[in-house]
Amino acid sequence: MELANRVKTLTPSSTLAITAKAKELKQQGHDVIALGAGEPDFNTPGPILAAAEKAMNEGKTKYTPSGGIVELKQAIVNKFQKDNQLDYTKEQIIVTTGAKHALYTLFQVLLNEGDEVIIPAPYWVSYPEQVKLAGGTPVFIPAKEENQFKLTPQKLEAAITRKTKAIIINSPSNPTGMMYNKDELKQLGDICLKHDLLIVSDEIYEKLIYSGEDHVSIAQLSPELKAQTVIINGVSKSHSMTGWRIGYAVGPNEIIKAMTSLASHSTSNPTSIAQYAALAAYQMDDSFNEEMKGVFSHRLESLYQLLTEIPGVSCVKPEGAFYLFPNVQEAVRKSGFSNVDDWAKALLEEEKVALIPGSGFGAPNNVRLSYATSMEALEEAAKRIKHFILHYKRA
Repeated sequence: MELANRVKTLTPSSTLAITAKAKELKQQGHDVIALGAGEPDFNTPGPILAAAEKAMNEGKTKYTPSGGIVELKQAIVNKFQKDNQLDYTKEQIIVTTGAKHALYTLFQVLLNEGDEVIIPAPYWVSYPEQVKLAGGTPVFIPAKEENQFKLTPQKLEAAITRKTKAIIINSPSNPTGMMYNKDELKQLGDICLKHDLLIVSDEIYEKLIYSGEDHVSIAQLSPELKAQTVIINGVSKSHSMTGWRIGYAVGPNEIIKAMTSLASHSTSNPTSIAQYAALAAYQMDDSFNEEMKGVFSHRLESLYQLLTEIPGVSCVKPEGAFYLFPNVQEAVRKSGFSNVDDWAKALLEEEKVALIPGSGFGAPNNVRLSYATSMEALEEAAKRIKHFILHYKRA
């Protein structure tokens, strides 16, 4: 039986490949340090767990409206008013099975065959694949390290064609941790308004910022930009709820209505119990998030210092998320490898440290390290990486 053409174009996830190999080595008894995790290493807070148990005991285990329960939508309305000074109605919100599902559903209702979506590189691995699955064409614009991995207005303007329908802005970013400030967003936003582009603003890491700067959503900058922006967010990173699979999209009524109709034929609804857990998350104060931020900030400072002391490694210091994205091109070359993917595989086999090659993120000279693990593990990983770079030579 022949598979559908739409899946033949998909690129295998480099993240999953390295993760699978690391798990295999662990099962064989090796002391593997895995730095590929895209999730906080904190358990979901107790009040959220208690709310889920309460929901189950009260029989809230049935179907819900496809777009999410009213109480959670209202909590999201309140969140945007409090955190982002943005006013939305419940009709402008769809609750989804994770932020990834929000993105997938958005592209499915937005794109026709051949429509172009601008994706700054480095990018999260699923953006281009989801665009392709919807019949769209990803258009990559390299964002250079010397510009903090940020897209410039000039490059954006040059990439727009008559087929361009949308642009993805991810701030803070996975994999780089960089974030756009208000002035940078305004410059990009003005170009999007000029060319009538929909802005897909992925803000899933908004609560994990360590620079002292405030998160700015491009939708905050003007009523016109708000009307052309769909914000993607969720509780996965902010409340350490990755496995609960609750995300959401917020934006123009007609887009949200179409997404809700599609969801009614795909998932029916997000898990009822997880929705009540997410509701509890948005009823908590900020103490858990502040605690998590403090731990991540300390790890970032320590690991950044350790990595940048290693010969052949350079790194733009991130402002948010929980990743470092160092350039290892020089170290790879000196070790006798032709590419970072083979180098990362050898690092895993020789030193038992799992990093994610940057090729899957559109940056073949870099690797992604997650510091969502213990400081002890991070310090040991840095030692092993340094030893590998200084002593390993490919035969």
